[in-house]
Amino acid sequence: MKNISKSARKSALMYLIGTFFLISIDSFAQRHGGGGVGHRGGGGVHRPAGGAQTRPSVTRPSNQSRPAVTKPSANKPAVTRPGSNGSGTKITRPNNSSNTKINNRKNTTNRNSNNTRNSGNRNTNISGNTRNVDRSRDITINNNRNTVVRRNTVVYTRPPYIHGGYRYYGYHPYYYHPYRPFYWGPVWHPWGFFVTTLAVTAIVVSVESTQYHYDQGVWYAPSNGGYTAVPAPVGGTVNNIPSGAQTVNTGTVNNYYYGGTYYEKDGSSYKVVAPTAGTIVENLPEGGEEVTVGDVKYIKFGETYYQPVQVDGKDKYEVVLVEEDK
Repeated sequence: MKNISKSARKSALMYLIGTFFLISIDSFAQRHGGGGVGHRGGGGVHRPAGGAQTRPSVTRPSNQSRPAVTKPSANKPAVTRPGSNGSGTKITRPNNSSNTKINNRKNTTNRNSNNTRNSGNRNTNISGNTRNVDRSRDITINNNRNTVVRRNTVVYTRPPYIHGGYRYYGYHPYYYHPYRPFYWGPVWHPWGFFVTTLAVTAIVVSVESTQYHYDQGVWYAPSNGGYTAVPAPVGGTVNNIPSGAQTVNTGTVNNYYYGGTYYEKDGSSYKVVAPTAGTIVENLPEGGEEVTVGDVKYIKFGETYYQPVQVDGKDKYEVVLVEEDK
């Protein structure tokens, strides 16, 4: 009985010693281990400097961070809009070879189309009723129909200018000024002007069994493949003349002058007449030429001579009577 009691006390003592030993080892591990939740001592909790408890670092799982998204180069790059006054980051866009080719092709197409339009305008006459002007096809014109100058009933008080076997009569003193052709408008054409078609307003006028076409102050004769502007035939009668016709006095009657042609009122119509000597006109159309006769220069329009004069301070032209010096 005594042996059993001693063994029990011995076992209990060994148990207590082992338990104490295990507790000591665990306490020692908590004080010096790497977990670091703080160690007890002196009956209290030892906190680190600064009074704040050090929390263990926590590593978040990788799936919580958002991955950076890189857009492919084919898409439009992000653009930073410039600030006021041109500030801001400038972005250089990548070259796109396909777009460059398309733009080049468009530019080439536009350039070619513009050239085509411009080149077409060179062959288009300013008048809407004509096409294809070719001055090289000017024909020899019989100017005698409108170059016979009618003698004036007023007696000349000035002696004629004599040269080369001819006498040149004028009522006004000779006053030279350069010949400057007058522009009568887009529908008027000088003698020798060729057109392939006529406007629907053109009318047919027969003079001595010859047919002419008249349109807005211009007379045409049928020509090879079209019509050629010709001197107005004396005796040709029309119902209307252009509103821009100038009224000129011949000394006996009034004439109506337009584009180098003279008309006289004949009832309700207008008849083409030859110019009357001494008639003063302000302008001469294209188609005349400046010719030198001795020491003076005249403007020869067809076979009619005009003397440059000055009336009331304005440069004008006087129809000259030319006769042989017999």
